[in-house]
Amino acid sequence: MEGTRPAAGAGAGDAGPGTRAHAGPRAPVPAASRAPGTRPARLAPVGRGALFWCALALPAVTADRIGLNEPRPLWQQLTGLAVLATAAALARRGPLAAFALAAALSLADTPALFGVSYGPALAVLALLLGLRASRAHPAVAVLAGTAVVGVARIALVGVDPAPEVLVLTGTLLFVCVLPWLGGRYWRQSRALAEAGWTRAARLEDERRHAEERARLRERARIAQDMHDSLGHELSLLALRAAALQVAPDLGPAHRAAAAELRVAAADATDHLHRIIGVLREDDEDDGEDGPLTLAPAGESVEQLVARAAESGLPVRWEPRHTPDPPADPGGLADRLLYRIVREALTNAARHAPGAPVAVSLTGQASGTTVTVTNTAATGPGSPSAGGSGLLGLRAAVASLGGEFTAGSHGEGFRVRAYVPAVRTAAPAPAPSPTAPFTRARRRVALGLGAAAAAAGLVLLGAAFGWYAYTETRSVLTPSAYAHLRTGTPYEEMAPVLPSREAHDPPTDRAPAPPPGADCRYYRASGELLTSIDHFRLCFDRRDRLVAKDVVPGLHDARREEIRR
Repeated sequence: MEGTRPAAGAGAGDAGPGTRAHAGPRAPVPAASRAPGTRPARLAPVGRGALFWCALALPAVTADRIGLNEPRPLWQQLTGLAVLATAAALARRGPLAAFALAAALSLADTPALFGVSYGPALAVLALLLGLRASRAHPAVAVLAGTAVVGVARIALVGVDPAPEVLVLTGTLLFVCVLPWLGGRYWRQSRALAEAGWTRAARLEDERRHAEERARLRERARIAQDMHDSLGHELSLLALRAAALQVAPDLGPAHRAAAAELRVAAADATDHLHRIIGVLREDDEDDGEDGPLTLAPAGESVEQLVARAAESGLPVRWEPRHTPDPPADPGGLADRLLYRIVREALTNAARHAPGAPVAVSLTGQASGTTVTVTNTAATGPGSPSAGGSGLLGLRAAVASLGGEFTAGSHGEGFRVRAYVPAVRTAAPAPAPSPTAPFTRARRRVALGLGAAAAAAGLVLLGAAFGWYAYTETRSVLTPSAYAHLRTGTPYEEMAPVLPSREAHDPPTDRAPAPPPGADCRYYRASGELLTSIDHFRLCFDRRDRLVAKDVVPGLHDARREEIRR
């Protein structure tokens, strides 16, 4: 197909302009036979791998040089660069192992997984993992294992577990999972594009073959119609010549001319049959596209029989029951009935000259039965050449679900066919060729949407967990507050004070603090999502307690205002 891309998988072993197809593996070229100054073919991948490693190692080296990381010994920095080099070497053939190495290096550097040195490398390798790994389950297992190892390490050596777990969760989502999903989407988009070009090429080939088959079917149809229509007319012409030959008032010369005309018409019919046999395709089904004919416009079966009788054929019309007007006049069933009667009359005129022919038509609501019967011939007929007219009619009737029989009947021959009523139905809409790719893209979009929704829910849950953790760690019990005395140093009160202060203190409802004092706020209870009382402790410059106050909750403050 012109203007289209090559199908997927093509080009790797195809011979193109200026190339030669290889029949087998090529023998290695000895190093001594290479031209001077040429490099081995493997230097290009090695160079790309080196550049990729430099890109991964640049953030780590830069962060150590400009002081974004805590000072680390040289051996630790070199070990990290070596691990990144191994990951860069495995990134193409083993993306899962490369990502696992980067995740292990990040966990060894910081329990929360996120770091300036190895965070960018982790995101890039996660993207390559989604782009190059064909299966998703191993990647999911590695991501889950990273989360489990990170949580376990935080629990063992973490200084403040709650925020570190929150940072670990965010790093896994935004630095690992989302790049991995982006890589998978990229991979599926490329696969869909390649499959689309392959399908386009296949559809183009199918369209070309369908056009060729349609052309052959049309040629066979025209040939069959020429055989049926012209053969019928030539047979009637031969009958008229035969009637003219036996006319009593015709002279001997004219009688001989009429005989020659009759013989010429019979020979022309035989020649037409042989020529049509060359044009027709034996494997084409005559009833595939409907039995179209070359009948005169508007001519019915009764008019066909009358015209044959006028031409000298001894035929009589015997309608046993006239059916109701068809739902589709001149439709497929009517044309097929016309063709059956015409073929039967043509055969009777050729092979049984002089034999009386009876045509009967019985119509019902479900279909129509036609019968054409002739008795024994009274004169010599044309020899049978094994035509395919009756075979084509049998196939056409069978394609509509009818019945067709043709064979000897007494001393003559009978053709009988039942053609069911055909109701024209609206054609069903053809499925769009892009429907499979649309559904695939929709599945990819739904998968990404579900992943984003899951990530949002995880972040929301982590944020609420962090809120609950900080709020419950800033609670000063009323009994402990009651035992605090002004003038007490902070060091003596530290064991009973919470590890955290309230993150959103009600400073607008608190009284004015003492001059030069440093005030700290603590929650009076661990209730969440409600306005509660807060305790305020103010310390002077020597860290001695100089004031302690109770700041009422929002509802209690309004009650006090109402009382006042």
